[in-house]
Amino acid sequence: MPSFSKNVLLWLLVFSQFAGTSLWFVGNAIIDSLPSTSPDSYANLTSVVQFGFIGGTFLFSLFGIADRISPALVFFFSSIIAALANLLIIWLGNDLFVVLILRFITGFFLAGIYPVGMKIAADYFPERLGKALGFLVGALVLGTAFPHLVRSQTHSVGWKGIIATASVLAVVGGCVIFFAFPKTKNANPPQSFHPLTAMKTFRSGPFRSAAFGYFGHMWELYALWAVLPALFSAYNQQNAVHFSVYFLSFAVIAAGGIGCVAGGLLSQKWGSKKVAFYSLLLSGCCSLLAPLFFQSTALLFLSLMLIWGITVTADSPQFSALIARFAKTENKGTALTLVTCIGFSITIASIQLIKHLFQHHQAQSLWLLSAGPLLGLMALKRPD
Repeated sequence: MPSFSKNVLLWLLVFSQFAGTSLWFVGNAIIDSLPSTSPDSYANLTSVVQFGFIGGTFLFSLFGIADRISPALVFFFSSIIAALANLLIIWLGNDLFVVLILRFITGFFLAGIYPVGMKIAADYFPERLGKALGFLVGALVLGTAFPHLVRSQTHSVGWKGIIATASVLAVVGGCVIFFAFPKTKNANPPQSFHPLTAMKTFRSGPFRSAAFGYFGHMWELYALWAVLPALFSAYNQQNAVHFSVYFLSFAVIAAGGIGCVAGGLLSQKWGSKKVAFYSLLLSGCCSLLAPLFFQSTALLFLSLMLIWGITVTADSPQFSALIARFAKTENKGTALTLVTCIGFSITIASIQLIKHLFQHHQAQSLWLLSAGPLLGLMALKRPD
């Protein structure tokens, strides 16, 4: 096996995370092209992936998969299976029920990519975890945004090409992890299984504070990402403009990568808790201002949306760093996976709720998202 420096390993991990998570929002990017869906199906297509991810994270957490098996192997096989499930939509996309099942399977095995990637980062870069997770979650953000970019720029390939591109990327990412990370440095032998082990970590005050801050963040994040195409379509109709809905959706989501990297760098100076606190505060302000700016000029509205895109994700890697730091070493992977599972369960409620509110109130429904930052800030109480 080739050996790489830590800097090279970090960039390989970042690429693999980007490649694997490009599968996440494929359904949203092709929703108006699939034979079996309609434009208002975005909430269901997003939610079924979240349900799959929740099921995956629950089982991965329940059996301590990330602690009992080499994370590199978990990441590799999860990438392959998720990519295959995604690819099958090309041939089975005429049946909505089958599409939903395949998206569920993809979501299930994304549980072996996103949180397991964080486990690898926690093992390899413990001394600069905030920075490493900043890059890693930035990669997740770019991966999530990537299908929207392909959709906005590609006219000849079509929706099948978007699916194939994401699937190939995921396979390549899994192979990179398999060959670059043969086993984690701190890999432990299989441990005795205790179902309540991970839940006991919530007895720690610092761990509980970070986890509940993360839950508030998750209420806001995926609901915003899911509603973006509908929001920009409504803006086009109301203001008689013709902006590219999918390119703007890509731009706002991808802007979060800047926030993640900047937050990771700032965490080296300020600490993860302070970065998470102020990011959550700023994104909460954006959620309150966005409905008001919806009536303003395009420059003001789009500028605010880009700022929101940056701040809404900047806290995510810092919460992950705090959770990893305060979790017990022997159960770090399980604790990360469990908190992620709960966080994504929360996204189901906010995605479905904003879908129904948006149909009647459009931009005003974005005020709903401010509840997450408010509760998250209450959990953090104040920065150090």
